[in-house]
Amino acid sequence: MIVAEQDLFITPVVTKADRAAFVDLAYRLNAGDPAWVPPLRMEALELVTPGKNPFFDHADVELMLARRQGRVVGRISAHIDHLAIGQPPQQGMGPGTGNWGLLEAEDEGVARALISRAEQWLRQQGMTRVLAPLSMSVWEEPGQLTKGFDHSPTVMMGHQPERYQHYIEALGYTPAKVLKTYELDITQDFPPLIQRIVQSGEKNAKIRIRNVDKSRFDQEAALILHILNDAWSDNWGFVPFTDREIAYAGKKFKPIVREDLIMVAEYEGQPVAFMMTLPDLNEAIKPLNGKLLPFGWAKLLAWLRKPRVRTMRVPLMGVVKQYQSSRLASQLAFMMIEYIRRNAISRYGATRGEIGWILDDNQGMNAIAQAIESHVNREYTIYEKAL
Repeated sequence: MIVAEQDLFITPVVTKADRAAFVDLAYRLNAGDPAWVPPLRMEALELVTPGKNPFFDHADVELMLARRQGRVVGRISAHIDHLAIGQPPQQGMGPGTGNWGLLEAEDEGVARALISRAEQWLRQQGMTRVLAPLSMSVWEEPGQLTKGFDHSPTVMMGHQPERYQHYIEALGYTPAKVLKTYELDITQDFPPLIQRIVQSGEKNAKIRIRNVDKSRFDQEAALILHILNDAWSDNWGFVPFTDREIAYAGKKFKPIVREDLIMVAEYEGQPVAFMMTLPDLNEAIKPLNGKLLPFGWAKLLAWLRKPRVRTMRVPLMGVVKQYQSSRLASQLAFMMIEYIRRNAISRYGATRGEIGWILDDNQGMNAIAQAIESHVNREYTIYEKAL
């Protein structure tokens, strides 16, 4: 379907050239934002390509471009994740809930037309509610940035202009959930209470904290995803990973995975928790402007061989549900954070950590972040609206 609004035409992405234009627009519109990190173009293209991104295996996706006088001035994705609509409604997703994301627009008129068209497409598919923006899965870059516009995001986090927030809210969208990231100076020792908790855990013969074994990458990845699916299964917005998504994530993560930055906690011989920490790849790719040629690949390869970074990001951690309400859960978390902190400083030269995202009402995780004297540096809002 083609939608015309005065001189604005919105059409679905159909051809290879359309898909390339969809990707390229982000680089042009965000070029003047010093905090924006241009993704590697090959990865940005892969994200929106069926057959390459396994999200398309369980989702219906409509990519759209807005043009004025033949010139691309905006883009959006509308999508229905069939795993998400199969989740319990009280967890945020559920039947009748569709999404849009990947919004880029030259001005408010373009944004309004694109969001309206995305809503129309979702209604036509039988959706009665929208949660947005999600670009595209909740596991990728969820939410509109609403705090922290003055600094660059870390690896796998989004960054959108502040004006998009106002465009979205002006269309009747209200906050459904706020996602927080916390930053901290990791060169400073944790407070004495946390140190005592860690030392107490070290004396407990039932507890073992170990590095992952990269020589057993597939088995370790499967173990971590098993803990994650159990730990997060009751969380707001949770959507389970498929086997293809696990394999895809493993392939993407493997180049930046470091054994001494990912910990598994065992209790009485059983794996019960994990913490994944990644060197901030954005520090290496930001100067490349999305391009690996002619010399970007060599710079990136050198960095991957021996990353030296300012920032480490903790994107994922989890404790199996059996222990989530116990003191053991926070003790294991503090132990893993402390061991990773030491390694990050001594082996990678890191000085800063970032934890998140964390749901604003996840009391346990927010309490852990606050106990180690970190503070909120970025917030992302996921909005909702009845269709």
